[in-house]
Amino acid sequence: MLPAPHRLRRSEDFARAVRGGRHGSRLVVVHVRPSQPTVPECRVGFVVSKAVGNAVTRNRVKRRMRAAMAELLPQLPGGHDLVVRANPAAAESTYGQLRAELERVAVTAVAKVEVRA
Repeated sequence: MLPAPHRLRRSEDFARAVRGGRHGSRLVVVHVRPSQPTVPECRVGFVVSKAVGNAVTRNRVKRRMRAAMAELLPQLPGGHDLVVRANPAAAESTYGQLRAELERVAVTAVAKVEVRA
């Protein structure tokens, strides 16, 4: 479970993060944008559409992504908002595959944003 300060909750925050840079793979797409100056930690939100599968499948994918991001938070620099969107292929992946892909894509996306800033 992600700690409360690390969760994106408001739709305005999701929309702002999605308008930032993005980096994707076969399993996930990560949208990232520097957060507001008053927010020092990295915040994460998740999007799993009906294209991924039925409700049971979507919830399983979302739980796996949340658990993986909770492990990855210490590796990410603070002050960024991330929106992680699952692609349909994420439904057939194992937790290990999803975590490895999420780590690769999230670190790359944050690095790209920091280079631009």
